[in-house]
Amino acid sequence: MAKKDLRFNSKTIHGGQHPDKAYGAVMPPIYQTSTYAQTTPGGHQGYEYSRSANPTRTALENALASIENGNHGLAFASGLAAIDAVLKLLKPGDEVLATNDLYGGSYRLFKRVYENFGIIFRFLDMQDAKAIETEISHATRMVWLETPTNPLMNIVDISAIAKITKQKGLLLAVDNTFASPYLQRPLELGADIVMHSATKYLGGHSDLVVGALVVNDTDLAEQLYFIQNASGAICGPMDSFLTLRGIKTLHVRMQRHCENGEAIAHFLNAHHKIEKVYWPGFESHPNHAVAKKQMKGYGGMISFVPKGGNYADAIKIVEKLKIFTLAESLGGVESLAGHPASMTHASIPKNEREKIGVVDALIRLSVGIEDVDDLIADLAQALD
Repeated sequence: MAKKDLRFNSKTIHGGQHPDKAYGAVMPPIYQTSTYAQTTPGGHQGYEYSRSANPTRTALENALASIENGNHGLAFASGLAAIDAVLKLLKPGDEVLATNDLYGGSYRLFKRVYENFGIIFRFLDMQDAKAIETEISHATRMVWLETPTNPLMNIVDISAIAKITKQKGLLLAVDNTFASPYLQRPLELGADIVMHSATKYLGGHSDLVVGALVVNDTDLAEQLYFIQNASGAICGPMDSFLTLRGIKTLHVRMQRHCENGEAIAHFLNAHHKIEKVYWPGFESHPNHAVAKKQMKGYGGMISFVPKGGNYADAIKIVEKLKIFTLAESLGGVESLAGHPASMTHASIPKNEREKIGVVDALIRLSVGIEDVDDLIADLAQALD
């Protein structure tokens, strides 16, 4: 069986990978070098300078393409560096339609960096895919979406939006960080570009910062490779190696994230001190049917609001947690708790945040792979 035909769980370990040619190393070696010997000017073995390409990074990029069922993978210094490369495909006057509930760092890059260069951004509720069709203008060039969204776990129908963008000749880019390729593969649903903060589930161990893009179209890949090399925001060989190591256990980790996430979502939903729980696995979730159709499971990300809660109540709860660590980021083996209003989404103005439901009392959980009874006990004592 060819490696490209492997099922997902096998692809995480073998997809796009080959034993090292020098000594047959099973894991791609860490090529900790900046430059490569040439026999004559331009006479090299595929590598000349590590900003342009590095064998360890190449191995990671091949693995990224494999697990997303794409043709081309690119690895960057961070998720935001990957988004930055995508935005460099645009020119002044171009418009991007983006989900109105999205990561604060993405919002900051859009509004405070690229608007200064003449790119136009409009933020829309994309839970009803048909609603965006009327919003497309003559200047629209790209649709940027997250699903599930950060932090309200809204679900966007990727295939429905892809039909619209293809008819209109627009690029569709999907931030797939919360789902990971284990749960959802946007290229298969019609997206043109998939982005990951590989810092999260792909790395999985909270010990690296890496971003990723995966595409199918060769011309688009060449444009992005040029930007990657010209701008230079690449990840180094050690971070490439660590991400590769993380990918090899993605499937088993995601199974436990999903199992624990489901148990905790139901615990919180039944708790008398909780007003609202955001998790796409509930049948009451507005787009549960879409999530069930395009995802393999519902993930380990959950947000909730304490009953009658305010800023002070949320802070008390997250400070009382003992197993859940109060920290930025998500997707590691350990459980994390965050307060979006003061942490991940602090760069979004308060009135904009609250319009979409990111209130001061909102708490976001990244459910890890610990014993779920210990995690529930921790939440119970913090809510007491």
